Amino acid sequence: MTENHDPSGLRYKRVLLKLSGEALLGEKSYGIDQNVITKYAKEIREAQELGAEIAIVIGGGNIFRGVQNATAGMTRAHADYMGMLATMINAMALQDALEQEGVFSRLQSPIKMEEIAEPFIRRRAIRHLEKGRVVIFGSGTGNPYFTTDTAAALRALEIDADVILKGTRVDGIYTADPESDPAAERFAEIDGSEVIARGLKVMDLTAFTLCGESKKPIVVFNMNTQGNLVRVLKGESVGTVVHWNSAA
Repeated sequence: MTENHDPSGLRYKRVLLKLSGEALLGEKSYGIDQNVITKYAKEIREAQELGAEIAIVIGGGNIFRGVQNATAGMTRAHADYMGMLATMINAMALQDALEQEGVFSRLQSPIKMEEIAEPFIRRRAIRHLEKGRVVIFGSGTGNPYFTTDTAAALRALEIDADVILKGTRVDGIYTADPESDPAAERFAEIDGSEVIARGLKVMDLTAFTLCGESKKPIVVFNMNTQGNLVRVLKGESVGTVVHWNSAA
């Protein structure tokens, strides 16, 4: 596992934070809960102030899910492009919330949208991180048939992130769904090969395979618990760490 021992005391210096679009719903049934996105912005600001270099990929499921709508009869590629636009709406909302907290940020997209986002350029993204700016990657990979999980894994590898942080509404990976099975037990850490063998849903298989091939660690944690992001960055026992000691 990649560790960082810089003077700030952070275990992970450069991170890719993956947030789900559904997390932005808060108490709503659709759209963006401003209280939730403001809370996330404050957590990210606190982490950045400690010296973390933070890149973010956010989903669009609170607005539009490509796979779901394709299943309902829409052409899959067309639905996926609509889903990419939904991620841009969330990315713009998060960018605004960050900047209201005094955090400088850049929004990049692999789909050209010059009026609202820079084109995705790997070296430029890394330079922004080095200059202390939060970089938000919108529009997924820019290609249909790929999820934002895959976009997160891909961007993490491209910017050489120390770890992928998957912020969810549960506090880690469990033996079963903790929301439906009260007897489910949480893993403090788990090998990627065991995740696959047990059929546990951490990321989609394409994203998970990318992480495994590059031995990129993943931390699954509850983003809604105040202070958790900083605790994860400091290496405290929060959530579940997926490592790749034996995975091929």
